[in-house]
Amino acid sequence: MILLDGAKVANERNLRLKEQIEKDIITYKRAPCLAIILVGENPASMSYVKGKGKACKLVGITHELYRLDESISEEELSTLIIRLNQEDHVDGILLQLPIPKHLNETMLIDLISKDKDADGFHVINQGYLYQKKPTVYPATPKGIMTLLKAYDINISGMDAVIIGRSNIVGFPIARLLMDAGATITVCHRQTKDLAAHTKRADLIIASAGRAELVTKDMVKSGAVVVDVGVNRVDGKLVGDVHFEGVRQVAAYLSPVPRGVGPMTINGLLENTYELYLKHVK
Repeated sequence: MILLDGAKVANERNLRLKEQIEKDIITYKRAPCLAIILVGENPASMSYVKGKGKACKLVGITHELYRLDESISEEELSTLIIRLNQEDHVDGILLQLPIPKHLNETMLIDLISKDKDADGFHVINQGYLYQKKPTVYPATPKGIMTLLKAYDINISGMDAVIIGRSNIVGFPIARLLMDAGATITVCHRQTKDLAAHTKRADLIIASAGRAELVTKDMVKSGAVVVDVGVNRVDGKLVGDVHFEGVRQVAAYLSPVPRGVGPMTINGLLENTYELYLKHVK
């Protein structure tokens, strides 16, 4: 079994990005800038934001963190997003999810300018993705595709099963895999016999948010398995895949942590850089 080492691949790409940004700062007289909006004190969100800020600093992207009280009104948050849309030095805007339930997540995401949408969640950017037009790809699907490419895994002709149908991972990775030549099956809570689908899959993308959902008996020998899940069980991080069991049959398997997570952050950094180039050129 070959480990899909997302931490290693992301680190290599981030170092190359750092070198390029250092050159571009000389040419364009400023660094890329990412604005991160954090509402409330969700421990997981705070940890993610800290990691994103650290990664920005590593590659030379300026990041501005806006920490907002959980009780902030929709009007106040909307006003901040509109102001950031108008700031010339801000290249990317990220609204850290989840946000408090009294706020309209869909409306606020779509309020971010599509030209500053570092996460690739804006309805227009997702529409462009489905129509195979140039756009900002959501960071996690982008990271998954980059990771598979780094290990020279040829997706064309594969039977791919995606577990989970969110707009953040499931739907966009299905589109990207389809564009790469795979035959797609998307499974979810209402799927009657999940194992019947996964057993025939050449490639499994597990993004259901259920700890160790995919077990050894659900995976055929030689399959490629990408684990997107991040679940805390007894104080330990585990994925949606039972790692010790599945590693006995899979040809490739991504770990949790140090798998898709670092690739997601790399995707965010590269998205911010691409938006920066559009603004300074």
